[in-house]
Amino acid sequence: MKRHIFDTEQVPAADRFGLWLDMLAQTPALMRIRTEHADDFVARAEFLDLGPIQLIRHRYPSLNGVRSRKLIERSDADCYLLALTLSGTGIADQDGQRGVCRPGDFTFYDCARPQELSHHGDDDGREPASSIVAFVPYDALPLPHRRLAPLFAAQMSGTEGIGALLANYLIQLTGHPEQYHAADAERLAGVGLDLLSTMLGRHLFSEDAVPTEVRRRALLNQIRSHVRQHLGDVALSPRLIADAHHISVRSLHRIFEAEESTVAAYIRDERLGRCRRDLADPALGDRPIQLIAGRWGFRDKAHFSRAFRAAYGETPQAYRARHLETARIVNAPASMVNSERTY
Repeated sequence: MKRHIFDTEQVPAADRFGLWLDMLAQTPALMRIRTEHADDFVARAEFLDLGPIQLIRHRYPSLNGVRSRKLIERSDADCYLLALTLSGTGIADQDGQRGVCRPGDFTFYDCARPQELSHHGDDDGREPASSIVAFVPYDALPLPHRRLAPLFAAQMSGTEGIGALLANYLIQLTGHPEQYHAADAERLAGVGLDLLSTMLGRHLFSEDAVPTEVRRRALLNQIRSHVRQHLGDVALSPRLIADAHHISVRSLHRIFEAEESTVAAYIRDERLGRCRRDLADPALGDRPIQLIAGRWGFRDKAHFSRAFRAAYGETPQAYRARHLETARIVNAPASMVNSERTY
């Protein structure tokens, strides 16, 4: 997936702040900015387009901003802005509400309403501040616009529950866009919108504002993340997973029915995928297969071999030998490869 990088260091120091303001004027976040670093504004913005959502990962010197009604009239304002603070301390004001956001916190704005913000870096502003923002069109969220007003400029945690999943999603996606294909954009946007809708719903007076299917998909993503984090636990089971998410085992199975899979099948497939990755890793070539299988929750060697062969059409031993031989040839010096071909 491609990203567009904007870096003020490409121009002389005296022109950097003006270049940053020109960039902001092209986004729905047009603001009047004040900063003590206008003479050398070293800043960077990385843009990622996910169809209905635009993500920007920012790093900039300490600043203060005001978005007035006049500025709103000059920009596309029919959207929300979600901001995740990565470093520094942000203070958000909108409609008489204020939120103080530290690293790991979210805040949420309506771009069609006046707002004020400040974001100062650590060490009394001497370090740069950083954040990830997402612009989300009104109609992309399945939540009534009027219901969201209590959340504008509010502080919401990105270190626990659905908020942590959403924060990790944004950090991973903007930090490693090369790991995803352009064809994944719409689906990735859907995952982000489900997580955002559920997080906002949990901060409203009632989560009933979030459609049932959106809540199901968000909970499914949370469950999958939990499973991936505990694959090495041989005791991992539907009961433990259900207890960890405060739902019944029956409800857990019902969530997976729509995925045409079962909880047990998902656990098995994730474990097999991790084993396959490790078996193909030359750095782990001396590690016994049984240890690799045990690391990912397979207690019985025979059971692991049967499951691996059923999934991939060959034994773990054959798979490892084939991939390690390929890696050996690819990494061998050219003279050695030519010598082998001669004989």
